[in-house]
Amino acid sequence: MNVSASPEIANQIELDGYTLNYHDQGQGDVILLIHGSGPGVTAWANWRGIIPTLSQKARVVAPDMLGFGYTKCPSDLKLDPAAWVKSLIDLLDALNIDKVSVVGNSFGGAIALALATAHPERVNRLVLMGAAGISAPISAGLEKVWGYEPSLEAMRGLMEVFAYDHSIINDDLVRMRYEASIRADVQDRFSRLFPAPRQQGVEMLALPEGKLKSIEHKTLLIHGRDDQVIPVEWSERMVRLIPHADLHVFGECGHWVQIEKAQAFAKLVVDFLVDSAIAAN
Repeated sequence: MNVSASPEIANQIELDGYTLNYHDQGQGDVILLIHGSGPGVTAWANWRGIIPTLSQKARVVAPDMLGFGYTKCPSDLKLDPAAWVKSLIDLLDALNIDKVSVVGNSFGGAIALALATAHPERVNRLVLMGAAGISAPISAGLEKVWGYEPSLEAMRGLMEVFAYDHSIINDDLVRMRYEASIRADVQDRFSRLFPAPRQQGVEMLALPEGKLKSIEHKTLLIHGRDDQVIPVEWSERMVRLIPHADLHVFGECGHWVQIEKAQAFAKLVVDFLVDSAIAAN
């Protein structure tokens, strides 16, 4: 079923007791985009700047993950990496997609890693942008993100944590993200995802080092040097653990690499997932 009330609402599909809202654009090899865990986030809010570019080169599938956006699931459903990975596999099976390359942002990076280790045969390549997925002390920025209580002032404060360049933060952006965070039951769902003590959320998303070392997929890690949410040191550790991994660090860039470095980020992703993959074949 296609719904057109908002650009954030795209295709909706009934799966195993839940309804996934997902975007599906372009043709060719499939790239799965997994968004982050900020308050009020949706796949479209996270990826709207890159979907048009990627969909010229590949088929792009970008779902609202369970517990986020316009995806609907029972309030008592336990949400953890196993549930999120299962929902992605259910979606790929329903769409008759055998294999994908994956781009995961922050929380989405951890789920991309969980997907690649649980179902390695379903994944081609990995791009991890400002990714969680290792055990480390929670940052003050991530504590602030997961502990968000709705207000315009709190949302502006979060925007200033996300972005290195505060000039991109304006009243319209703050109000748009604030209103998204208070829509329907969004805040109620969000507050249940990563309750205090929030270090347990980091550990829930973390993979054992042995699993990271077992990943055989070619992997590109991308990080903003000045990221206050997921410190760049997390990716510096990951690149030493994942055997076939490279790391690209953007200077003067925070957690919003896909926004602050949009063109360069899109070029990196296309080169790695499309052009170099074709050359390798």
